[in-house]
Amino acid sequence: MKLWIALLLNCLFFFSATAQQDTVVKKRDRKKDVLIQTSMGNIVIRLSDSTPLHRDNFLKLVKKKYYDSILFHRVMQNFMIQTGDPNSKTAKAGQGLGNGGPGYTIPAEFITTLFHRKGVIAAARSVDNVNPKKESNGSQFYIVQGKIFTDAGLDSTEKFRLNGRKIPLEHREVYKTIGGTPHLDQGYTVFGELINGMDVVDQIAAVQTSKQQPDKDRPLQDVIIIHVKLVKRKKIK
Repeated sequence: MKLWIALLLNCLFFFSATAQQDTVVKKRDRKKDVLIQTSMGNIVIRLSDSTPLHRDNFLKLVKKKYYDSILFHRVMQNFMIQTGDPNSKTAKAGQGLGNGGPGYTIPAEFITTLFHRKGVIAAARSVDNVNPKKESNGSQFYIVQGKIFTDAGLDSTEKFRLNGRKIPLEHREVYKTIGGTPHLDQGYTVFGELINGMDVVDQIAAVQTSKQQPDKDRPLQDVIIIHVKLVKRKKIK
């Protein structure tokens, strides 16, 4: 009996140690890209080394399989698609989502060279009045679809959405050609970019969504993250 208990404890210790090792972010993990397999196609993301807190947190969650079976719970065409709420794994039709997370936040990492052009990945967060430091939700993120702006539109964004803060000229050119969501700059942490799969983002952004509370902007037909994993990094053509 004592031998059986000892063997059981050894097995439990082994599996516990293995699980912990699997979620440790290693140096080689930071050299890989992230493949997000969704019910509408695949997306490949490259995380930024300029935002190490967000990068390592995201890698850890991927290795834990945290995002598997999670829904895109907030979809707004010409704006963004949002996911990462663990409550969505068991959500019923019509249920409001967006308040879930891993139970912690991440300090903001605002980098001026990382801005909200089309195709970037950024962290969702609570609103300013309860989150004055603009700390990020520990797991929720969004991918920017955005729209193309004119100079007049960018001038208006500076005046009414950015409180007079000027958008750098090189960023303006991107917003006028590729597009994005400039009013979010320096308010939400951008921590990566799409390498492949923008067509999938566009398809997800175009799905029909609820138009009223409590599930406003949630797709009427679930868009699911099937599996997320680290993959070998390929050169950008």
